[in-house]
Amino acid sequence: MRAIWRVVEEIADTDAPVFIRGESGVGKDLVARAIHARSARRDGPFVKVNCAAIPSGLVESELFGHEKGAFTGAYRRKLGQFECANKGTIYLDEIAELPRALQAKLLHVLQDLRFSRVGGHGSINVDTRVIAATNRDLEYAMARGEFREDLYYRLDVVDIRIPPLRERKEEIALLASWFLARFNEQYHRNKQLSPETMARLTEHSWSGNVRELENVIRRMVVLTDGEQAFEVRVTRDRNGRAAPPGSAQKVTESLKEIARRSAREAERQALVEVLERVQWNRAEASRILKVSYKTLLSKVAQCGLSPPSR
Repeated sequence: MRAIWRVVEEIADTDAPVFIRGESGVGKDLVARAIHARSARRDGPFVKVNCAAIPSGLVESELFGHEKGAFTGAYRRKLGQFECANKGTIYLDEIAELPRALQAKLLHVLQDLRFSRVGGHGSINVDTRVIAATNRDLEYAMARGEFREDLYYRLDVVDIRIPPLRERKEEIALLASWFLARFNEQYHRNKQLSPETMARLTEHSWSGNVRELENVIRRMVVLTDGEQAFEVRVTRDRNGRAAPPGSAQKVTESLKEIARRSAREAERQALVEVLERVQWNRAEASRILKVSYKTLLSKVAQCGLSPPSR
C-alpha cells in the first residue's frame, strides 16, 4: 500500500487518466477520492458513477444528459454526470459493466472531452479528470469481446492494482483498531478487543476484503456476543463445515474466476522470485521472464511490488 500511495502522490496533480483494479471491498473508492483530494481539482466536484447500477437503456442519458423531448419521459433537460463533474473528477466505478455500444461514445469523449446530450445537436466541452475502476479481469473481457481494447488503452495511462487484504495481513490490526475507534464513537460504546480476537482477525482470509473487516468490527461493537460469533465463524470455516448464512457470498466464485485469480497469484509469485534473484535488476528480470521492459514495469505496479529498502 505504501507503493500505491507513492503513485497517488506522483500523479495526483496531473490530469492523466487512472485505472484502479482490485477485488470488491479492497478500497478502490478511497484511492480514487485520495487522488482527487490531492489534486488541483480538489475544490471541484467528485462525481462517482456506478456503471453496474444504471439500467442499460439509461446509461447514455445518465453519463451525457438529455434534452427535453429526447425520448418518452424526458420532460425537461437533464445534465449528465460528465457535465456535473466539470472542473473536477468523474469516477467511473465498475466500468467493465458498461454496455459495449456506449463504450465507443465514451472513447470519443475521453479523446476530445466533448460530447452531445441525447437528443441534442450542439457540442459540449468539459474539463474533467477521469478515474475508472473494475474488479473484473479486463484482459479476459477483451478476449471475449466484452470490452473494447481501444477504450482500455485510452483509460490505462496509470494502472493501480490494490492487492486483496489477505496479501497485506500486516495492515489488518491497524485497520481493525481504526474501525473499532470509529464505531465506538459512533455508537457511544467502549468496546475493546481481546488479543485472541486480534489474532483471529489477522489469520482470517477476508474474501470480502476491507469491507468485510469493517462489517465484522461493527458487529463486534454493537453486539454483546460479537467476538464469540466471529470465533464460531472462523472455527467453522477452518473445519470446512457449512458457512453461516451471512457468508454465503464466499462460495459464489466461478471456476473461471478461481482460475484467473490463481493465475494472477502465480504471476505475482514468479515476479517476486525473479526480481529477488536478480536483486531488482528490472532489465534482467524482463529478459528472464521474456516480456518487454515496459510490460514488466506495468506488472510490478499492478502487483504493488517495490524494491526492498537498503
